[in-house]
Amino acid sequence: MRIGIGELRLRPAEFWAMTPAEFLLAAGRMPAVAPMDRARLEALARQWPDGGKGG
Repeated sequence: MRIGIGELRLRPAEFWAMTPAEFLLAAGRMPAVAPMDRARLEALARQWPDGGKGG
């Protein structure tokens, strides 16, 4: 609460409405992750292919 209300100047309702992940990101305690690129998506598709019919 000290960080959210004191440092980030959030109103109490804003603070309590945040998820833990949102709070950590806003507070600079969680590194932002770059979006997935095409190569990573294709690698995941090869690793976990669709099962076809019903699978």
